[in-house]
Amino acid sequence: MTAMTLGEVQRPDARRAPLGRLLRSELRMVLRRPRTLILVGLLALVPMIAGVGIWIAADAGANSGNSVDEGIAGLVDGNGLLLPVFALIIGLNMLLPLTGAMLAADALAGEAASGTMRTLLLAPVSRPRLLALKAFGVATVTLFVVALMALTGTIAGVILLGGDGMMTMSGTTLPLGEALGRILLTVLLVTVQVWALAAVALAVSAWTEHPLIVVVVALGVVILSGVLSAIPALDWLDPVLMTTSWMSIPEVIRDPLPTGTLTEGVLRAGCYIVIGYSLALSRMLSRDG
Repeated sequence: MTAMTLGEVQRPDARRAPLGRLLRSELRMVLRRPRTLILVGLLALVPMIAGVGIWIAADAGANSGNSVDEGIAGLVDGNGLLLPVFALIIGLNMLLPLTGAMLAADALAGEAASGTMRTLLLAPVSRPRLLALKAFGVATVTLFVVALMALTGTIAGVILLGGDGMMTMSGTTLPLGEALGRILLTVLLVTVQVWALAAVALAVSAWTEHPLIVVVVALGVVILSGVLSAIPALDWLDPVLMTTSWMSIPEVIRDPLPTGTLTEGVLRAGCYIVIGYSLALSRMLSRDG
């Protein structure tokens, strides 16, 4: 009996909870937060509101003889499958980054503020594994939110604006199957960009006990990146600015698909993810509460 007890103490991993159970528990905890549910609901409404707005503007424009707008918004009229792409591009300007920042802030800084972080650090779970669980929760909910926006946008677009294909910015029309593929590609590209910002926010979240600071710093990174990219004299900074990748997202509705530009954006986001996660991990390995 003594030997068994000693062996269990020496091998704490023997009593470690199954990974699947931990992942499900983390997702339940994130999705049960009222602010998360409210944010998910509001973001799901964004494509619908955009679709109704374009539908009303198109109807008014038809009566007056004027077009809705130029650019993507103008293409959406009568081209409903483009609405989810349009909505995700709008969301990437501020709403989706705010979502990623809030989720990352709650993941670590929120736990520290509520006093539960010390308990988590003392639990028989390695700190890299704990951080991986938190990152998984942030990444999964972010993907869910982006996919939900695309789904509601597709439904609203088909119902309100019609169209059985997707007219591209190049003037060609993609069939239904390829159009859905472009929507899915947009979901993946936007998700990766939000993950990049969330990784930076997660690093900040690991160093503070104040969730609001995490949100402010993350959105500050977005705003500063956008300001710097707008200054021609600083265009040499563009390759390292996070928002540079965001500007390439509309390229998904060109025909043929500019894979080089989109791949560059994914690689840039990947670098931010690695850097942010590494900084968060270095802090988690050294913190004591």
